[in-house]
Amino acid sequence: MSDGAGDRALPGLMAPGEPERPREVARILLPTSAGEFHARAFECASGALQLALVKGDVADGDGVLTRVHSECLTGDALGSLRCDCGVQLRSALRTIAAEGRGVLIYATGHEGRGIGLANKLRAYALQEDGFDTLEANRHLGFAPDARDYGETAACLAALGVRSLRLLTNNPHKEISLRRAGVRVDEIVALATSPHLRNLDYLRTKQRRMRHAAPAGNSLAEGVPEATDVSSLLGSVSPSASRPYVVLKYAQTLDGRIATRTGDSKWISGEPERRASHALRAACDAIMVGIRTVLADDPQLTVRLVPGASPLRVVLDSTLRVPCDAQILGDAASTLVVTTERSSVERRRELSERGVGVRVVQPDPLRGVDLAAALSLLRSTGVRSLLVEGGAAVITSFLRARLADRVIVGIAPKIVGSGTEAVGDLSVVRVSDGLRLGDRSVHALGDDVVVAGDLA
Repeated sequence: MSDGAGDRALPGLMAPGEPERPREVARILLPTSAGEFHARAFECASGALQLALVKGDVADGDGVLTRVHSECLTGDALGSLRCDCGVQLRSALRTIAAEGRGVLIYATGHEGRGIGLANKLRAYALQEDGFDTLEANRHLGFAPDARDYGETAACLAALGVRSLRLLTNNPHKEISLRRAGVRVDEIVALATSPHLRNLDYLRTKQRRMRHAAPAGNSLAEGVPEATDVSSLLGSVSPSASRPYVVLKYAQTLDGRIATRTGDSKWISGEPERRASHALRAACDAIMVGIRTVLADDPQLTVRLVPGASPLRVVLDSTLRVPCDAQILGDAASTLVVTTERSSVERRRELSERGVGVRVVQPDPLRGVDLAAALSLLRSTGVRSLLVEGGAAVITSFLRARLADRVIVGIAPKIVGSGTEAVGDLSVVRVSDGLRLGDRSVHALGDDVVVAGDLA
């Protein structure tokens, strides 16, 4: 079977006077979630291993779509949200697979922009004290970017790649590859949707390291950049007792989130839905009530933008969540918050499926006490929570004044009778109504999105 580089023998000894080339030590067929790749492992002079994942025929060597991905154990393997490395890795593999021809070089020895895992973790500790990612490296005695791409260039040459279209937002990577003798025909931006945990990191890379904001990655196109996420989410400030809470829903012009038959797909257009998925990717957790699960069977994952899916939280006082509900699938972690009214057997059943189940006190109406649920989430490390519904949950958060920010997508549709987005808040006078401050307004396709803080 051809691996896209011909059936050449593995490299052997080099001719005298030539620079030492990497030694190919293994070739295998590697099935991934993005499809099959031919993996070729190269042992370099430094002792580091560089793994080339090849898709299609790259034997002609010109204009090869290429991602040079630096090793990041915390982001790639552990799913850390301090960086966007894991999301970039998976997005690059999907992009190359979609094109049907390309190479991803996974460069070990590049951990922490070349300073190693231990020093990267020390840099993280400094960032907790207020250093940015550049200052932390310098404080430890390292350059902001200590990576060398000479061995990567040698691996590309061994694959027969003569020129490439480089998947990156990093100008340093392009310059370094050119200096190493690689011809870069084009820079292809690699879009990712930011998380609140890495907003400062991404801003620092753009402001101080001249990283490009991904082309086409703007709120107007439904995939917010770091600045757009800030505009929508406001000044995020979780308290010691509960997460920062954002209510997000889409409604018609006459305030309905569903028709009288319960139909809600789709009230908003695709650009607004993309922005909603980007908000999911920005937050630690997303919450709905059991009625939404029963009526809509949502997945609550990030699918329309390149980002990480948050923890899914369901408020379910009696554990009515169906066994085949999509929210119990393995695409993301799920936590069900219930009360003592639920059966112990049902709790055990869900736990055995890998679903988290936590018991809190009920509220006076025999649902889940929201303050207790929020306290539980904060104790588990959730700092930001996106609440998507349904109407009863949205109303309860507003009535209890437990929301910090409201984001509403308004579609230019009128459906008449149906499900109200917000129920009774016991407001008698208009002047007593909840008012939004620090507002922002965005046009997304045919829809308008209004965001603001609750005083």
